[in-house]
Amino acid sequence: MIGLAKGFSYTLKNLTRKKVTYDYPNEPLPLPDRFRGIQKFYPEKCIVCNQCSNICPTDCIQLTGKKHPDPSKKGKIIDTYDINFEICILCDLCTEVCPTEAIIMTNNFELAEYSRDQLFKNLEWLDENDEHKRTVNKP
Repeated sequence: MIGLAKGFSYTLKNLTRKKVTYDYPNEPLPLPDRFRGIQKFYPEKCIVCNQCSNICPTDCIQLTGKKHPDPSKKGKIIDTYDINFEICILCDLCTEVCPTEAIIMTNNFELAEYSRDQLFKNLEWLDENDEHKRTVNKP
């Protein structure tokens, strides 16, 4: 009988506490300040140095460039930039090594797809990946 009374008192005490669950799809989750989500790519800043693809531990980044069409300008322009998020571990090494900050990590983390083929993201998708798609709530 004492055990039953203890159980009821514990239950009644916790009924008045603040809820710790979130209404996830309707309410954004609170994320830490240094959260590393999906990358955003700025193709206009890229100088095609291949440092991001060289440092990637899972070799999930493919980057190609071509000579600038204007012969008076030096360097290359980006042709393709693809990331395979099936094997990407979001380690942030590609953003750390980029000299022009053409790659940044965002707060977006939602990559759920029905097919593995849809996890292969190209230059256009990474450019449109909005950095402020998810809002950060601070408790």
